[in-house]
Amino acid sequence: MSSNTTPASNSNPFNLRVIEEFRGNGGRVGGQFAGVKLLLLTTRGARSGLLRTTPLVHLPDGERLVVFASNGGAPTAPAWFRNAMAAPGDVTVEVGEERYAARARLVDKAEHDELWARQIAADPAFAAFRERALEAGRVTPVVALERAA
Repeated sequence: MSSNTTPASNSNPFNLRVIEEFRGNGGRVGGQFAGVKLLLLTTRGARSGLLRTTPLVHLPDGERLVVFASNGGAPTAPAWFRNAMAAPGDVTVEVGEERYAARARLVDKAEHDELWARQIAADPAFAAFRERALEAGRVTPVVALERAA
């Protein structure tokens, strides 16, 4: 992946502010995200080829970080998920002040529910996201971000 992780110009203003604050404060963000485990995930647009950076809540899981493609419970998966699955070896993770190349992979069925339970315990708002997606007929994917060798 390119060393340039500047978000594409069509990123929404809210995400742009979070990204700027994250990078300006060593991975810490205030306001509604104060104390929340955030990372920045940069993917390459599957159609556009442009780099896209998205702030995501994550769950540490050993050597990897886990993210949930909840999209707030929307009936469709978020763009970052589609991009990461289209090019799973072309993602970059920023956590704290660290930045590294990673590989995105769906967790297996055996891990899926256990990781969801842990995330809901850490952040109960995720229960509503999961429920809304299920009501819309969508099982929310869980993605492990593993440091590239």
